[in-house]
Order: sequence, then structure tokens, then C-alpha cells
Amino acid sequence: MEERIRKAVEEALAALGAEGVGFSVERPNNAAYGDYTTNAALVAAKKLDRNPRELADSLASALMSALGETVASHVAVAGPGFVNITLAREAISLAVAEAGAQERAWGKGGAEEGKRAIIEYSNPNAFKEMHIGHLVGTVVGEATARLIENAGATVMRDTFGGDIGPNVAKALWSLEKKGTVEPITASEIGGAYVAGAAAYEADAKAKEEIDALNQRLYAGIDTDLMELWRKGRDVSVAEFRRLWGLLGARFDFEFFDSDTTETGMRVVKDGLMKGIFSVSNGAIIYPGEEKGVHTMVFITSHDTPTYEAKDIGLAFLKEERWPSDRSIVITGNEQTGRFQTILAALSEVAPALAAKTEHLATGFLKLTSGKMSSREGSVITASAFISSIIERASEKSADPLVAEQVAIGAIKFMILRQAPGSDIIFDPEKSLSLEGDSGPYLQYALVRARSVLRNAERKAESRAPEAPYMIERLIVHFPEVAARAARELAPNLLVNYLLEIAGEWNSFYAKERIIGGDHEAQKLRIARAFAQTMTNGLSLLGIPTPEKM
Repeated sequence: MEERIRKAVEEALAALGAEGVGFSVERPNNAAYGDYTTNAALVAAKKLDRNPRELADSLASALMSALGETVASHVAVAGPGFVNITLAREAISLAVAEAGAQERAWGKGGAEEGKRAIIEYSNPNAFKEMHIGHLVGTVVGEATARLIENAGATVMRDTFGGDIGPNVAKALWSLEKKGTVEPITASEIGGAYVAGAAAYEADAKAKEEIDALNQRLYAGIDTDLMELWRKGRDVSVAEFRRLWGLLGARFDFEFFDSDTTETGMRVVKDGLMKGIFSVSNGAIIYPGEEKGVHTMVFITSHDTPTYEAKDIGLAFLKEERWPSDRSIVITGNEQTGRFQTILAALSEVAPALAAKTEHLATGFLKLTSGKMSSREGSVITASAFISSIIERASEKSADPLVAEQVAIGAIKFMILRQAPGSDIIFDPEKSLSLEGDSGPYLQYALVRARSVLRNAERKAESRAPEAPYMIERLIVHFPEVAARAARELAPNLLVNYLLEIAGEWNSFYAKERIIGGDHEAQKLRIARAFAQTMTNGLSLLGIPTPEKM
């Protein structure tokens, strides 16, 4: 519907001599102002040097004529020149019927049709346990991927983890000290990393040994070390995949540092020959301060690559494996500065790759003890955190599947409700509440609607009430909300919409007699449309949809 109105506005502006003017079409903040509003007259008035209010009157008349009474019940001018459009009952009823009939196709868009996007997220490092920071990235990344797919793009998902370098050397050093040759669990390996990191900071001899082990690791010729490395990495990755499965995430590519090291080193050294990089104290650096970003080391004085060189190599590897129109990298916002440097360097060594690469930052998930550091050994692991919420959910539901679905929904909602880059304050009790502003609140609204539909018999068609219910007016907007969330890489926009529509459904459910009441057929169409809208919306966010609660 938004696109239909936008096209009518464009044609009306062209007829008034304001072709090509940029304008917005959106839902008003107050439903009393109609279903859509546009600022077209305000922006066109500047180009035409006309009074905005007078131009708005002409635009409103043209829109009413173009849309017709079957689409718009009336078009009115408000304020300094906004044009408000109220949809006709016929148009709203048709949209509600389509929402129920289109099933999974309801809300799909085409803005990204024919485009290819690769989205990188989660990015846990082998030899360390996945922590709640990776959990945030996983949840935001999967929702973002689904939204862009919903907009018509072909999407590939990738994750990039560290499996070589100083941090890995710390874990391997600790495992060797313990005489471990067959690491069994991710927590065992994570504990080894914590011990190695502590020794590295406190013991000069340990630091020397770990640095030497890191050199051996890059050389790749120590058979016993490389065998321990492979086994440790396999254990780590198996646990990552278990958690990804629990969170409903999947990856087409699992890249590691070791995959990108050679390419990253080669590209940086080639850039050094071209004057893009320079040498400082034996290390190869990118002089970013001259370009308005941070100066950072890309190759150390020991001739080993830093994470920055590996990210450069990754950009080339992605393009080799799956050429795309768009490459999105999702990490915590603490990495924003380094990504600015990486993209600045990439723009000089490979401008085309840099031009299509964008960084999306996520905030921290904070508990009562605040942000925690894995290096200090006080990290909250993703596994422990998820298990604790499932345990709490189990106190309210004896069905283990429902408890898991509710817990995952609670976690994802609390993460996705925040604007991109904002920190998340997680309250376990509130997250599981059925009283609003929570994942279970949305899930329960859907369960109620499905229950109504299961208990209803198919009824003969009857005339709908003259005035649309508010929930019908909200359902109409689902496709454009999903499109905007994809366009702005902002899943929180969809979360906010689903909260609004769930609240309106609960009000409708409480006030109206759906089965056996007046206009029963129309009310059942509304229930079906709401259920489909909520199902599709939750699916785009990666939130499970339980059949019962």
C-alpha cells in the first residue's frame, strides 16, 4: 500500500511541475491523522517557490482522484502542509484478507531483488568459549540476514573466528603444560585459555614460551602441536554449532584466521611497496591518523599478521568464494574504531571491496555485574546464560520444548528491542513476563490467536462493520515495517511494531466476542491476519512460535 501511495504522489508532483522531488510516505504517530502521511508538499514547495499549504491542497485533491474511493476514504491537509491519507474500509478489508491468504509470503518485499549480500556475524574464537557478546552478534546477525532475505536479496551467512595467533597460543601452552593431548569439552579449552592468559601477564618466562609457541604455530611444522591445535579447534567449533542450532542460526561459510593469513600478509606487503602502508619499529603499519582514522599495526615485527591484516585477507576470500553486491560485518561497537581503519586501508588496496563493505555495531549485553572480560576469566558464557534462562522458563512450563522456545524468545527479544549499537540491560524476570514488553508476551498473543482459529468453524461471508478496527489498520503496515527494518538494518523497528500490534490484538480479544458475535466472519479474518502477521514477524526476528504456552 505504501508503494501505491508513493507512486500516486510522484505522479501528482510531476503533474504539478515538481518531478524528482524526494519525500517521505509513512504512518502518522497519531492514528487520528489517518493511515499514511506525506511531506511531499512541504519539500516540493521549496522547488516551486509556492505556499506549502496551497500546494498541499492541490496535492490532496490530486491524490484523492488518483487513489479513488476504494483506496482512500478521504485525503486531508494538516499543519503547515502535510497530506494525510485515510484508507477506505474496502482497501483495509482487502489487505487483511491478503494477510491471511498469502501465508508465508505476507510481508515479503522486492527492494533487494536480484542482489547478493554476504553477512558476517557471531565470530566466536576457537580455544575460547562463546560469550554473551557473541550471543548478541548472533541474534542481531541472524535477524538482519532474514530481513534482507525478506526484501528479496540472495543472502549468504558467514562467521569469522580466530584459530591462530597469541590467544590460541596461550590456550595451547596451558594444555601442553597439563599434558593434555585429547581436549574433550569447550569449557576445558576455555579454562586453558584463561590460565594461559594469566600466566602470560604474570610470568616473564611463560610469556617468552607462549610467544615462541605462537611462532611455531604459524610455521605449522611441529606435528604434535598442530595435532593438538586441530583437536582443540574441532571441540570448540562443535560447541559453537550446537549453540547456533539452539539460536536458529546457520552459516554457509565458517572462515578462520588461518584461512586468511596468507592473503592478508601478501596484500599488506604489496600495499607497503605501493606506499599505502609503512614500516615503524620493524612492524608494518597503516598510518591512519593521516587519513582521519587510527594508526594500527597490520604485521608485527615478528612478521606475523594482526587481526587487521586477517580482516583484509577475509575481504578478498569472501569475494573469491561468493562475489556479492553487499558485504555486511556485524561486531560489537568496541570494534568500530578498528573497522574504520580496516575500511580506510581496504579502500586504498581494493576500492571496490571497500565500497560495498559496511560495519554494523552492536551494544553490550549487561547484567548486574556489567561487562565482563574473558581474559580475566570472569566471562559469562553464552551456554551458561542460555541454560539459566531455560531453567527459569522451566519453572513456568513443564514442557521442555515450550520452556526452550520461551527462553530463546525472551533472550532474542531483549537483544533485538534495542536500536543497533545500544547496550542491552537484561532482566531475567522481566524477560519472561507475559505482561508486555517481552518475547513471551508476543508469543502468547500468537498462541491466543491460533487458539481462536482452532476453535472456530468456517462461517459464511458477512458484511464487515463500517469502521475498521484499529488492529486492521495496523496489519496493513506490516510489509513496509519489514522493508524499513531491512533498509535501515534495524530489527528493533519490527520489534516495536509487533509489540504495538500484539497490544492491539489483546485489546480486541478482550473487548470483542469473536466466535458467535456480530461480524464473526470479519473478526475471524482479523484473527487469521494477525496470526499470520505475528508468525511472519517473529520468524523474521528468529523468535520461535510455540503452539502452546
